Amino acid sequence: MPLSITHTTRYTYDQPVSYALQKVRLRPQSNPLQEVIRWDLSIDGGRIETSYRDHYGNHVDLVSADIDTQEMTITATGEVEVKDRAGVLGMVYGRAPLWHFTQETPLTTAGPLIAPLAKIAAVDPVTTEVLHALSAAILEAVPYQAGQTHAGTSAEEAMTLQWGVCQDHSHIFLAAARHAGIAARYVSGYLHMTDRVDQDASHAWVEAHVPDLGWVGFDISNGISPDERYVRLAVGRDAQDAAPISGLRMGSGDETMIVSLQVQQ
Repeated sequence: MPLSITHTTRYTYDQPVSYALQKVRLRPQSNPLQEVIRWDLSIDGGRIETSYRDHYGNHVDLVSADIDTQEMTITATGEVEVKDRAGVLGMVYGRAPLWHFTQETPLTTAGPLIAPLAKIAAVDPVTTEVLHALSAAILEAVPYQAGQTHAGTSAEEAMTLQWGVCQDHSHIFLAAARHAGIAARYVSGYLHMTDRVDQDASHAWVEAHVPDLGWVGFDISNGISPDERYVRLAVGRDAQDAAPISGLRMGSGDETMIVSLQVQQ
């Protein structure tokens, strides 16, 4: 199924900016789940300094703001043909070894609330049924609700709050899976909601490594494996590694960010 995407991020500053550099992961890559038909990244109020592939295989553009600008807009637009393979990316590997994805991060450390969930996945061999059971247990323990957590909320903190969004669900899954010895990684991307064109935000899910299958995706917030409505952008050990945009800014004053996202068939 072809999906057309327009993702615009606009930064405004109440004082001229002396320096700002953004690490932009907004170029999806072709793989067994999707084929990029066309894609473009445009910058207004800044420029692309360089581009490279990071150690996860993500395409990264380093974008700098024009000196003394008070507005910069980053627009990604294109079309991606997506396939429904029940979330099975397969045995597709990059430079980062599997053991790297068994390591905890500050956002995905299993504490006393997550450790019991890990027992669900502590079986040999690991199967997709087991991982779907883990996903369901997480959603039951932490129902979806926006506004209760923030970008820096850890998996254990979200468990304590008992509410969360797709980022929190993904971090909890990663913490539990890794505690059980399973390689798992965070995925950022887009989800086509069939009842609307304008989306609230980009989406997040996870991929776990399953024997004989390779990497398999699980969207904990929606209780399914990704299908033809999902477009992968970037992967990493947690949300910070796979964030669509992250960076730094020098200069006084406040920054405002407005994101507009349209995904349609």
